[in-house]
Amino acid sequence: MTHVSATSTTPETLEREGAEPVQYSIGKILGVWAAAALPMGLLAWVGAPWLATILGGPNPLGQSLLVLLAIGLVWQFVLVMLLVWREQRSLRWGVLRQALWLNPPTSPRSGRSGGRIWLALIPLAALFYAETFLPTFAPPASRDLGAFLGSPSGEAFFHGAWGWYGLLIVMWVFNTVLGEELLFRGVLLPRMNKAFGRFDWLANGVLFAVYHVHLPWAIPAILFDSVTLAYPTKRYRSAWMGIAIHSTQSVFLALIVLALVL
Repeated sequence: MTHVSATSTTPETLEREGAEPVQYSIGKILGVWAAAALPMGLLAWVGAPWLATILGGPNPLGQSLLVLLAIGLVWQFVLVMLLVWREQRSLRWGVLRQALWLNPPTSPRSGRSGGRIWLALIPLAALFYAETFLPTFAPPASRDLGAFLGSPSGEAFFHGAWGWYGLLIVMWVFNTVLGEELLFRGVLLPRMNKAFGRFDWLANGVLFAVYHVHLPWAIPAILFDSVTLAYPTKRYRSAWMGIAIHSTQSVFLALIVLALVL
């Protein structure tokens, strides 16, 4: 990916004054996108089938996907830290908070932060789940997590399997908090305005949708979800909006699998 040099903004001024993050060129935006999308695609479509031949046992492809996609999501967190360090030469919390938009949501009208603004999450989460009513493509049977969880083999696999449940929790945390959301809404979205102007949130949503090369059948539905994550993040200038909305999905799945484990 191409290098974008930092401005005169130092970590100290970014932390104290809330200065704007450095803007990325289109080339760097696509480079960061590729650094996330390509590993996930390779892990899902090359690595997982190969590892499945080694693991054997019940549902080896499913086990392989869980392990390798978790690794891919952890890599995205590492990528976030590398990008912030390269830009700011600091990983102090104050710097991370400003660089990744990890501040409370701020009303674009009143300028107030936090408080009742958090209530906007309720209708936004409802809109996020409206995606379930949209037509979509059916996933391959061997990669359909929902069907597997509802099947007798899925119930038998997860019954008492605290290790696999722990791995799923790790995967979901890096999916909706430390990995995907932090990269796309924390790193990329604040740095896309110069390249895409007032439609930076829309471009961010499209990039996030097509990033899912490891789930290509879900990309049309994810495009809808992506916009519902990117727009409120931009409007309220807080990555916590996307993180909170996206994490409701993880909590829901965690409760379902916990019931199977117990």
